[in-house]
Amino acid sequence: MKKILLGLVVLVFLGLSVWLGYYFYKKSNTDPIVYKTEAPVETDIIKKTVATGSIVPRKEVQVKSQVSGIVEDLYVEAGEIVKQGQLLAKIRIVPNMVSVNNAETELQRAKLNFDESKRELERYEELYRQKVISDQEYRRYKADFNISQETMMAAENNLQLVREGSSRKKGQSSNLVYSTIDGMLLDVPVKVGTSIIERNNFNEGTTIATVADMRSLVFEGKIDESEVGKLEENMDLLLTIGAIEGRVFSAKLEYIAPKGVDEEGSVKFPIRAKVLLDEKDFIRAGYSANADIVLDKRDKVMAIKESMLKFEKEQPYVEVEIAPQVFEKRMIKTGLSDGINIEVVSGLKKAEKVKIPDATIAQI
Repeated sequence: MKKILLGLVVLVFLGLSVWLGYYFYKKSNTDPIVYKTEAPVETDIIKKTVATGSIVPRKEVQVKSQVSGIVEDLYVEAGEIVKQGQLLAKIRIVPNMVSVNNAETELQRAKLNFDESKRELERYEELYRQKVISDQEYRRYKADFNISQETMMAAENNLQLVREGSSRKKGQSSNLVYSTIDGMLLDVPVKVGTSIIERNNFNEGTTIATVADMRSLVFEGKIDESEVGKLEENMDLLLTIGAIEGRVFSAKLEYIAPKGVDEEGSVKFPIRAKVLLDEKDFIRAGYSANADIVLDKRDKVMAIKESMLKFEKEQPYVEVEIAPQVFEKRMIKTGLSDGINIEVVSGLKKAEKVKIPDATIAQI
């Protein structure tokens, strides 16, 4: 039994000896590790945040009709440039029979009063010429006649407005729809023959056309509550529009909402920025866009990749190559970072090379 145990011990010892010999042999024949290095570069560093939104006109109005009826004529199409006061459409009024009947009754009553006051005036004019009545009494009957005449004319105009939507006295037609501003027609949602509802205190009415000033556009978007505290008015924005490839538009932040809105569990704050366009630029309303908001910027500064940094007690340092594959630890002072590159304020020279952690060169 003792011989068997002794034999096992000898075998284990021989096995370990062979394994250790093989391990040290491989170790002695392994190529040395060669670390990659990289020198600082001179670059621009921009710290920014992103807001999503869309491009909309600053001034956009919906033109509505003052009367209900049916669209009889349309004089414009979407995409046209219109001037303030330009005729857009004509509405054929479908009169309300109750309103027409009331207007006709009022007109008949006014005519009867007018005829009666006219007869009275003619009778008292004769008496006035004969010096039977005083001048004061004559003027009273003259005023009654003038009032009844004006009442009759008002009743006639009212009946015409109810039937046709226009007045001969004022030379105006409420059934004609005009543009209220200069701009481009973004949409004409109605067609000839469409029934429409008038604008009043209880109903916003049917939109005849949407007109906007496309020379003044703004970006409207929302930004997360974690970033809104970093924003200030007049900050620069860089707009990327998905429908326009290869272009970046400039904008200037002009409004930050004082109150946020809850969207899917997170609070976002609306913002607005003026889009700075050249005369030749044309952007359609409603384009979706992403705004890169420049929080801070450094031009032409020395920088390294942020991944090269190491930290000791929250102090940043790098490993600088002082001889081939020989490195020393160097404390540095850093500045602005964009998440990829970080500004080196002091502690490093442009010609020096910095070790890239965990990056090696394979030996052949």
